[in-house]
Amino acid sequence: MEDLSTLQTILIAIVEGLTEFLPVSSTGHMMIAQNLLGVQSTEFVKAFLVIIQFGAILSVVWLYWKRFFRVNHDPLPEGTPALRQLLHRFDFYWKLLVAFVPAAVLGFIFSNKIDELLESVEVVAVMLILGGIFMLFCDRIFAKGSPDTELTEKRAFRIGLFQCIAMIPGVSRSMATIVGGMSQRMTRKDAAEFSFFLAVPTMFAATCYKLLKLLMADGGVELLKENLSALIIGNVVAFIVAMLAIKFFINYVTKYGFKAFGWYRIIVGGLILAMLLSGHSIEIA
Repeated sequence: MEDLSTLQTILIAIVEGLTEFLPVSSTGHMMIAQNLLGVQSTEFVKAFLVIIQFGAILSVVWLYWKRFFRVNHDPLPEGTPALRQLLHRFDFYWKLLVAFVPAAVLGFIFSNKIDELLESVEVVAVMLILGGIFMLFCDRIFAKGSPDTELTEKRAFRIGLFQCIAMIPGVSRSMATIVGGMSQRMTRKDAAEFSFFLAVPTMFAATCYKLLKLLMADGGVELLKENLSALIIGNVVAFIVAMLAIKFFINYVTKYGFKAFGWYRIIVGGLILAMLLSGHSIEIA
């Protein structure tokens, strides 16, 4: 028996595609959508919410393929060690790896705790509000000083540390990494685009980890076979919608900044808390 109907699959995937690269917490929005649609939190559904992010990250590769598949041909001084030459040639991928490592290590160590937090709507609501308040002022906070477009290894690592904050549901991986980039004097546009690129190894690893856990669980292979159509549909829909969302976000944030996303987060988080305080149960089943 399938855990998700086709309509539920499409709606949740639309939410994923719309919110994955916006600083509003895709995980939080999918959890909310899951509740509103009456989808029970089975082992497959928990995996589904992560695995369909793979479709979203493919949209980044598709839209930025010329920049994503590249090597550095700038010459180095004679006598440069072979390892440094190799890192220089694959400079883009090396810095992505440096930024990816902190989340990979902490995500593996605290995997079970993260899964527990993923079941708390209260945590999502509070973090949406706190993140929203910060976003109202982040443009002003990082407006000082002239931008610096050079992304060094140290800066990449620091952005990777910011990404770890997004392990708390409701924070938003996109918000954390964009703020991390802006803290390193990157422009809003450059910080957003590096956030997109960093999503590829991060979410690919998360997808593989969840898929492996599902396959290793008792009855996991059968569960995957029964719900394979949902995974395919979910990834395709997330891919298409994410491409549209990325184009909108880059144009909007370059012109107007993050304040509108801050207000949106506060309103959504406030509505969730109001519903919980009024006795309306939106807990994950």
